[in-house]
Amino acid sequence: MAVLRGPYFRTPPKITISFTESCNLRCKHCYADCGRSPSTRELGGAEWMRFIDYLLEHQFISVYFEGGEPLHRADFRDVLRHCARNLMTMVRTNGTLITRPVARDLRRCGVGIVLVDVMGARAGTHDWFTGVPGSFRKACGAIKLLQDEGIAAWMLTILNRRNAAELNEVLELAGELGVPRVGVLRLYPLGRAKQNWAQLSMSLDEQMRVIEGMRAPEGVHVMQSWHPRDKNCCWQSAAVNAYGDSIGCAYLREYVNYGNIRNVPFLETWKHPLYRELRAGRVEESCGGCEASEHTRGGCRSTAYAFHGRWDAPDPFCSNLNHGVDLRVLPSRPL
Repeated sequence: MAVLRGPYFRTPPKITISFTESCNLRCKHCYADCGRSPSTRELGGAEWMRFIDYLLEHQFISVYFEGGEPLHRADFRDVLRHCARNLMTMVRTNGTLITRPVARDLRRCGVGIVLVDVMGARAGTHDWFTGVPGSFRKACGAIKLLQDEGIAAWMLTILNRRNAAELNEVLELAGELGVPRVGVLRLYPLGRAKQNWAQLSMSLDEQMRVIEGMRAPEGVHVMQSWHPRDKNCCWQSAAVNAYGDSIGCAYLREYVNYGNIRNVPFLETWKHPLYRELRAGRVEESCGGCEASEHTRGGCRSTAYAFHGRWDAPDPFCSNLNHGVDLRVLPSRPL
């Protein structure tokens, strides 16, 4: 079997911080299975600020904040303000906690891009996912409030059985709202999404018909990670969860723990044997089309491991690497 490998960094230039596992919504697809209140085990604001100072000291250039819902914690904007002074910052949010004063403060904090999750083109669909009536209206309203403050606002949506028929309408909604970029994301078997897999998942053929049928309006760019754009991000990925665990990528949150930054300097976790192995890009098989467009090999390691139980397995979300895997059926082994 040929051993294939991809590009690499000596140290990572960017990092994802899953700031909290608390949220004001109860989404059926939540990968963190968030609760209403932050855990006492989560890193405090002062700890996050010290970590950001560490990132600056070691020449990181970008931080992507997600949750849970980052704005659900009262100290998040203080941390964001501390971070955005010297680092490019992006924030993923459900948008429901963004009022005009909050949007104004986010501008003053210096945030670069805010990504708002919109799970459908209509309130009935979006609010079904979130479990909270009115969340669609607030999410769309948040986009306009951010734009009014001159903040770049993008949209994210997760393709699944419940919203697949509305995907082009979601893109049209983005155009109506003046959103320049929409990320169409795959559904991962994590958290509550795993619990609700039977009602949310789609076969790869079903997914590809939707992806190939996307028609974005003029001015809207679509980001997606299906063939021929399925990439292996591990070579550049770094992530820390709300408890300080180095997990490589937010989509690996249930599978790996390279060490806790309360006890180990982050770049020491970068040297963990499994972390090094995943970054090396050695895979059993790679798709030539995806490799040509993304310059990486093998596709996503999270879904490869979830469905095959091997870190070097092919990613079944790529149509050239699926080999008959039914993505509607999770493996019988524990995930």
